Amino acid sequence: MSGIQNQAIAVLGAGSFGTALAILLAKNDNKTILWGRNPTSIANMKEKRVNQKYLPNIPLPDSLEITDDFKFAVTTASDILIATPSYAFTETLKKIKALVNNPVRIVWACKGLEPESSDFLDEKVSEIFGEDCEKAILAGPTFAEELAVGAPTAITLASNNALFAADLSQRLVNQTFRVYLSSDMKGVQFGGALKNIVAIGAGIADGLGFGSNARTALITRGLAEMMRMGEAIGGNRDTFTGMAGLGDLVLTCTDDQSRNRRFGIALGKGATVQEATSQIGQVVEGVRNTREVYHLAQKRGVDMPICKAIYSILYLNMDPRIAAKELLTRAMKVEGA
Repeated sequence: MSGIQNQAIAVLGAGSFGTALAILLAKNDNKTILWGRNPTSIANMKEKRVNQKYLPNIPLPDSLEITDDFKFAVTTASDILIATPSYAFTETLKKIKALVNNPVRIVWACKGLEPESSDFLDEKVSEIFGEDCEKAILAGPTFAEELAVGAPTAITLASNNALFAADLSQRLVNQTFRVYLSSDMKGVQFGGALKNIVAIGAGIADGLGFGSNARTALITRGLAEMMRMGEAIGGNRDTFTGMAGLGDLVLTCTDDQSRNRRFGIALGKGATVQEATSQIGQVVEGVRNTREVYHLAQKRGVDMPICKAIYSILYLNMDPRIAAKELLTRAMKVEGA
């Protein structure tokens, strides 16, 4: 093992993606601790060496330490990877801050903004741990099950610190897992939030029976919205044609492993928001992301018609077919505008 691999990394969140990342880290010979909040589930994972709820057919490495003791997890580790839903991110940061005295490095795989304020998550890290805190975000086209079994995967890692980025890359990279480095934390975060919204829209279009043409148009115009707002918040345009932008957008909009896409399909077929959520059985991040990004667009004065349409369906009870018709009958624009 290298020096960084001997230092513990704690993965907070034993859902599908957190568990998959913990499996990857442990298989790469990192000293890895996976924390989950449900004592019964954690006890079962310890005994059966499998996450029966989220990744039922994938064994957990013997070296992976599993715990429901939050204090143990965060005070043992030098690096902390947060893989909770984005709405729990700030609360998790505050709990970490209350327990640790030494400097920690924070990386997260949450996709979304701060629910109440539509602030970016890196801003919450700076607010709680200070501007000098070393921080990073993982984002890109990844489904948990494929990651956990070692299928070829590429992801973007954006950080404010080159050494931290290098250390994380060393922890993560292997023959099937590739990391592309970026310094555009705002752009990477925004791409991860908006792609969930567009995926709901693509699912709705398919649920309504609109076909491949409509889905492709939504993806293309969704990318235009991503770039328009992304540049407004200071992101790099190139970020949105990379793994954390176009790559993640295409994957989430076109593959039925995507919870956001399946949620949209259910809405398009006539399910209510509550019924569609129940059908998925897990957190559908795009529902909250829609509200967060809609309010951000309102504050910034940026035109985001797809986001507005999905917001109207989810929060204003607009009929999906009417919302889709309004999108498709918008005034013509010059391509690229």
